[in-house]
Amino acid sequence: MSIVVTGATGHLGRHVVEQLLEKVPAEQITAVVRNAEKAADLAARGVKIALADYNAPASFDGLFAAGDKVLLISGNEFDKGRVQQHKIVIDAAKAAGVALLAYTSAPGGLTAALADDHRGTEEALLASGVPYALLRNGWYHENYTENLAPVLEHNAVLAAAGEGRVSSAARADYAAAAVAVLTGEGHENQTYELGGDVAWSFAEYAAELSRQTGKEIGYSPVSVEALTGILVGAGLPEPVAANIAGVDTSIEKGELVVSSGDLSRLTGRPTTPLSEAIAVALKG
Repeated sequence: MSIVVTGATGHLGRHVVEQLLEKVPAEQITAVVRNAEKAADLAARGVKIALADYNAPASFDGLFAAGDKVLLISGNEFDKGRVQQHKIVIDAAKAAGVALLAYTSAPGGLTAALADDHRGTEEALLASGVPYALLRNGWYHENYTENLAPVLEHNAVLAAAGEGRVSSAARADYAAAAVAVLTGEGHENQTYELGGDVAWSFAEYAAELSRQTGKEIGYSPVSVEALTGILVGAGLPEPVAANIAGVDTSIEKGELVVSSGDLSRLTGRPTTPLSEAIAVALKG
């Protein structure tokens, strides 16, 4: 039996594999990647490497074995039909008779267009009959802390979220929840709503940035249209920019406040505070 992680060299996938290595022998882990070179360091540590691509269905033939536990990390190619990509993995998992397929989804209350592919994938997974775990990941601290350059340049946090709040957590927190599900028992056919312990507003985020940088950084609420234009100006394709800006509408409605406590329960520890993620980003 293997624990198989798709997208294993991505931001979240790497965290998952690193944390799995702390819990299980390397030979029990299979990292599914598109580029073997990017996984060379994992191979050197004894992790099995499997080459497969969501856009090449045949590459998943025979990749899984009966009894495997699989983590399907959602793809990021928004223009390639993600539900169909994910179905390739689900079909291969069903054919193999895996013990569990965990999927990184989005919060159940999220109505932004970004969530449509996740809902479609969840439907396909439930219809397949494969034992599943839905890891409905909330927002990541890194969605903000990895994009601090323009904030620090202009001394302004821009968002179209009004006074809405976000209960984000660190990628490492979500990875720890996935590892708990992959290495634990009793997670079959469970849905977990995952988010940080503390919800924050963009005004509070700006205040924390000010505190840590010693600069006067304010929050400037803008319209969804204005934010879309800013993101396009920064080089994002218009559909992607509209998708991201649309999430701010959901934040304003409170759809990214996740108060279930599932994340800290699964990991057995409090989630990483936003202030800590900011400190790490400023050091980097």
